[in-house]
Amino acid sequence: MSNTHEQGVYDRQGFGNSLELLAPAGLLLVDFINGFADPEVFGGGNIDSAIEQTVKLLTLARARGWLVSYTRVVYADDGSDANVFTDKVPGCLAFTEACELSHIVPELPPAPGDLIIRKQYPSAFFGTHLAPSLALRGIKTLFITGATTSGCVRASAVDAVCHGFRPVIVEDCVGDRSIAQHEANLFDLKMKYTEVMKLEDVEALTSV
Repeated sequence: MSNTHEQGVYDRQGFGNSLELLAPAGLLLVDFINGFADPEVFGGGNIDSAIEQTVKLLTLARARGWLVSYTRVVYADDGSDANVFTDKVPGCLAFTEACELSHIVPELPPAPGDLIIRKQYPSAFFGTHLAPSLALRGIKTLFITGATTSGCVRASAVDAVCHGFRPVIVEDCVGDRSIAQHEANLFDLKMKYTEVMKLEDVEALTSV
């Protein structure tokens, strides 16, 4: 996380204001799929603990009637939707519809009525129907979990702001293979784009 001097610079420049959290709320689980839970593929760091904590958050979301959305990384069997992102990370192309690596982890099973978004880019919003689906249901505040903090979670949170949603990163429910990048991105997101809250603080909320 940032040192005191850096925090002071952000404070003087007016960054880090709080967002009012408005109902109704939704929960977005970004790429909690088998490939990101496996340290031999794209996992590692604190991703396993983020999945464990998200089990509790998912139970809370269902009890409160929040709309629940998941993302999966899914490419065509023939690689016809390969793109510049896959030039950087060609291993993603193995994540096809039938590939177990692209399936949602068993600890966080979808339920009837949940949104399942298949994506080919870092953001859950880019080239998908997520934004209109949330807007149709009037969602204002979007709690975000998933992997990785510095990658697809960050991209999705920034795009959530661009679409007019109020994003909340649940700190102990997001993970990254790099703890240093996890911490640096949480600080940056909190200063510029999102709220960052621990699970226990989300559990204590009464407004959403």
